[in-house]
Parts: sequence; C-alpha cells; structure tokens
Amino acid sequence: MWKKLQGKYPASSDTSSQIISEEVLTFFSGGPRQTEQNVAGFAAFVAGMACLVGIDFSAKLLASLAKSFEDAYMKEDSISLRNLTLLLSYLCIFGVCSSDLIYDFLIMLSKRLMEMDVSTILTILQCCGMKLRGDDPASMKDFISSVQNRVNELKFPSGSTTPGQPKINNKRMEFMLETIIDIKNNKRRVKEDPVPHTRIKKWLQKLRVEDILLRGLKWSKLLDPHKKGQWWLSGDVVSETDNIKEVASTIDREVLEAQKLLQIAAAQRMNTDTRRAIFCIIMSGEDYMDAYEKLLGLGLPGKQDREIMRVLVDCCLQEKVFNKYYTALASKLCSLDKNHKFTLQYCLWDHFKELDSMELHRSMNLARFVAEMLASFTLSLAVLKTVELSDPKQLSAKRVMHFRMLFEAVLELSDALVWNIFTRIAGIPELESLRNGLGFFIKQYVVNDNKVFSAKFKVARKALENVAGVLM
Repeated sequence: MWKKLQGKYPASSDTSSQIISEEVLTFFSGGPRQTEQNVAGFAAFVAGMACLVGIDFSAKLLASLAKSFEDAYMKEDSISLRNLTLLLSYLCIFGVCSSDLIYDFLIMLSKRLMEMDVSTILTILQCCGMKLRGDDPASMKDFISSVQNRVNELKFPSGSTTPGQPKINNKRMEFMLETIIDIKNNKRRVKEDPVPHTRIKKWLQKLRVEDILLRGLKWSKLLDPHKKGQWWLSGDVVSETDNIKEVASTIDREVLEAQKLLQIAAAQRMNTDTRRAIFCIIMSGEDYMDAYEKLLGLGLPGKQDREIMRVLVDCCLQEKVFNKYYTALASKLCSLDKNHKFTLQYCLWDHFKELDSMELHRSMNLARFVAEMLASFTLSLAVLKTVELSDPKQLSAKRVMHFRMLFEAVLELSDALVWNIFTRIAGIPELESLRNGLGFFIKQYVVNDNKVFSAKFKVARKALENVAGVLM
C-alpha cells in the first residue's frame, strides 16, 4: 500500500496521511473477514508510519477507526466489527495506544452488552486479554464488575427475582464470562509472540515506538465531533492552566510534597542522588504504571539501574501494611529487563540473611512480597535455593515464622496456581535439595500446625514430582 501511495502523495503531507488512513479503514470495514496475521501486519504499518510521520497520524486514524466501528455497529456488520476490533487490539499490542483506551472501550461495551458487544469483548480478550491484565489489573477488576452487574440486570430485569430472557446467545455469554474469569485468575497462558510479531516489536523498538504511545484517550473523545487542536494530548492541562492561582497553588503543594518525600528518603537512608530520585518516584507514583514510566525516564547509566529494585523492596518492607503496588511494579520491571530480575533475586537473598534481626512487620511484608512474585510467575521457587529449609538447627524461630508465612500465602492460592508454582522447579537436578527442603519444611512447620493446608500440600508434593512439567 505504501508503495502504491508514495508516488501520488508526499510522505510528509497531511493529505497523504489522511489517504492512507482511509485506505486502511476501508479495507477493514468493507473487506472480507481478516486473519490475525494480516491485521497484525496492518497494525505494524500504522505504528511504523506514526513513528516516521508523527503521533497525530495514529491519533487521527484511531478517531476514524472509532467512527467506522460505530457505523458498522449501527449496520450490524459483524465481519467489519471483528476486523476493526482486531486492528484496535493489535494497535495496543504494538504500542500505538495504551491499555486504558481498550479498558474504556470494554467498559462502554459491557454497559450495553448486546450480542455484538459480547462478540467484540471476546475478540479483544482472546487477542490481548492477558496483556490488558498485566498492564492494569485494577482496571480489569473494574471491567469484570461492570460486566457482572450488566449480566445480572439482563437476567433479572427491573429488580425482578425471576430470570428474564435477554436477547442474547446465553452460551456465548457464558463463554465470555468464563474467558474473563480465566484471565482474572491467570488461568489462561500468555500466548507467545509468533516469530513475525517478535520481529515487528524489535523493529518498532528501533523506531522508538514508545515515543508515540497515546495515553489517556477515551472512546468518547475519539467520537467527539468537536475535537480541536491537538486533542490527543491532555486537554485537561490546558483548561487548568487558565486559572493562575490554582496553578500556583498546585505547584506549591507539589513542592511541599517533594520536600516531605526527600525528608522521608533521608530518614530511610537513601544516601545517594540516584536512590533519592528512585525513592521519590516510587512513593509518589499515581499507580504502578505511572511509577514504571517515570523510572524508565530516569535513564540511569551503567549499573545504577540496579538501585531500582533495592529501593523498591526496601520501600515495600517499610510499609506498616503490605501493599501489592510494589509487586505490580516489580513484575512490570522484571518483564522489561531480565537484569531487574537478577537484581531482585540477589536483593532477596541479602534480606533472607537478615531474617534473625529483622523487625516483624518487615518480615511479614517480605514473605507476602515473595509469595506474590511467585504467584505472578515473575520468580520461581528457585529463589529459595540459598535458604536451608531441611536443617532444624539452622531454622531459628524467626526464620521458621517467616517462611511459614510465605508458604501459607502460597498454599492459600488455587490448586492450579499451587501446582504450576511447584512444577516450575520439578525435574531440575540442581534443585533436588531445594525440593527436599520444601517438602520437609511445609510438612513440619505448616501442615502439622494447620491441617487446613493438607490438601494443598498434597498438590504441591505431586507437582514437585511432575518431571514432565505439565501445567494446569
């Protein structure tokens, strides 16, 4: 397509960008049912064009896509709806738009939840559901709540206790709900990128696709006929700056908050500029994605980025009550760069050495942190290979208490998660002593004290013998 249009229109002109957008969307709106591979190729083309031409290209295309979707919805054109939905999903996968736009779109669909909405939701979840969950688990919970509320409204209309007969395929509805719950419970395995997708992502990284990521967009904004100027940027910022006093007050508050954070950082022995900067970003992040993006923005040279994980874990341990924010941020960082994972392992090993002198709330937070990292499969039980779990002489009261809290948190998970967590270290020769230690410790100090965990321990013990590595 690019070669076809390149001779007719200059690459940098608005006209060229508009023509290309129209050609792409016409192909998906009026064409036959597209394969995912074909859709992925077009999404990569759009992402590459945005990197070369500018973020306005992808923003305007998304607005046209939203309009095309609504037109197809009114016509009940299921093929066009599926094609456009797949294109939107792959634009998210390849970094053109962030997951918050997809979540906003899903919430909108869930409030209607007609036959075509269910089909569209399924298309999105099957294409990028696990990515959405990984990007923002909290928004996934909000979406699930919205779907469940709407399903209940359809089943029991107007507060009636008698089930109604919604005009929708019940089997398809049930399949959608099962898919959502599987994603929520991490039962669906993340699809490995096929070779072409991996190459596309590497190519886009070279083009610095992260610079054209559209954040904060709403589906309603894409459909707004009165959009003006650079509407894809945060319009709220412009309106807020109209009030000079409010802006000045905001700046004053931010300065005071920064000063307080620096004081806390000093109290927490953040004794270098790098550690203080990391600390302030982690503690002031609006959410884990906000902190993640700001930490990447630091651009720490050499080995200084190793400080990120050490500061993060220390912040987690300082909390009076365990906060999953830190595990979400740690998992996201580990998924970005394996060096963060290595640093985290060494950091945890250092803390394991200090258990005998560690305060109770820090020990509890550390146990919960490790359990959450195991449950998300960011770390495996191999992280405990430096710990002696089978020698009672080396197991002080504090160490027993710590690892008992850790394994109780793990055994409280579903059977499938327990099986998969313990299976990850099955059949590895160099981890035989660890497997023996785990079996001894859990039986002696967890199951004997609390018979509730007996059934889960049987699952764990079988998983440790699961040499084939078959996952649930």
